[in-house]
Amino acid sequence: MEIMEILKKTNAILNGHFLLSSGLHSDTYIQCAQALKYPEYAEMLGKALSEKFNEKPDYVVSPALGGLIIGYEVARGLKTPFLFTERNKEGVMELRRNFFIEENAKVIIIEDVITTGKSTLEVVKALEKYKPQIIGIGCIVNRSKKKDLNNIKIQSLVEIDAKTYEPDNCPLCKENIPAVKPGSRK
Repeated sequence: MEIMEILKKTNAILNGHFLLSSGLHSDTYIQCAQALKYPEYAEMLGKALSEKFNEKPDYVVSPALGGLIIGYEVARGLKTPFLFTERNKEGVMELRRNFFIEENAKVIIIEDVITTGKSTLEVVKALEKYKPQIIGIGCIVNRSKKKDLNNIKIQSLVEIDAKTYEPDNCPLCKENIPAVKPGSRK
């Protein structure tokens, strides 16, 4: 089954007026959790994404919450350990739960959706103190139009060109269409 077919079939692609965690507004929201709630799709997407990487990592790392399921499935596909970052009380991403990465360990960071890359870069920053080799970034959907973040190549299953707007220049706001914030970041 095609990736877009899965996303559409599970209503993972929403249309309307959305407030993104980046602060931008958009007419499209990608809610991969709708597809990932089905174990057969989660496994299929994880395997497909794991096959995008030529080099086997020592760890797959994802940000909580959005990257947990797909990160785990990619790690399973690569037969490598899975770790995740969480926000501390100050809202800063960090490895917790006694997770640790050895210096020079090879790491792939996996997200569900990349829009601006903000949370992915927060994971990169959280891992800096361990001095790993970040060999790739992967996501189900890349809507950023970027091919890399911090010179780390992005592998995605699909690219979706969804419109984003600065809040001051949002045509949806000007039409008084109510905005919703469906994401996990507050």
